[in-house]
Amino acid sequence: MAVIRTSTNMILKQVFLDNLLIPPVLSFSVSRTLGNLRWANLKVPNREISFSRIKCAGSDDKKVSSRLSQVQQLLQEAEERASAAGNEPPPKITLDHVTVSFARSGGPGGQNVNKVNTKVDMRFNVKNAYWLSERIRERIMQMEKNRINKDGEIVISSTKTRTQKGNIDDALAKLQAIIDVASYVPPPPSEEQKKKIAKLLSALTICIFQLHLLFCSATFLPYLF
Repeated sequence: MAVIRTSTNMILKQVFLDNLLIPPVLSFSVSRTLGNLRWANLKVPNREISFSRIKCAGSDDKKVSSRLSQVQQLLQEAEERASAAGNEPPPKITLDHVTVSFARSGGPGGQNVNKVNTKVDMRFNVKNAYWLSERIRERIMQMEKNRINKDGEIVISSTKTRTQKGNIDDALAKLQAIIDVASYVPPPPSEEQKKKIAKLLSALTICIFQLHLLFCSATFLPYLF
């Protein structure tokens, strides 16, 4: 069910939300029908209302068919991404892929603190990490955009342990966690999930079509302009 909700929300955002601007909330109740569509009475408050411009739907099925085609395309793209990723494990980062420097650790830590350079600053150039796929590099750049400097580097610091080796391992583990997340490709919806998504989107398409008809009706023109 979580997969269905996630996929549906993604598809709604890309297919529907850019095509419809609805004015402030109005209360309405169903009172009559127009062909096979239910109609509604609006209860408009006795005050000035500011409306956004409404994009009216066509009177045929072309718009519905177009949106369902977009849904099918998005599902197909999800399958292609999953197929391209396959079952390969995430790439592993090593010391050959980073630049390491050391500094003195601050804070409490015993007699060696501020005397031994155990703090690790590890630099990983994402932009030039061609051993990663373009998809993973772009994903990291998006995920870590607030941490990547102008040279395309992520700088990871570690003072977790009192040894250089321990802090190197800790910094590498942090970078590996970033790569693991960027490498993840969610599985495509199953056939059953596709049917449920299509059913939900079909109902939503009809609902939005009704809203288009409602707000484009000449009955409400005085309130729209």
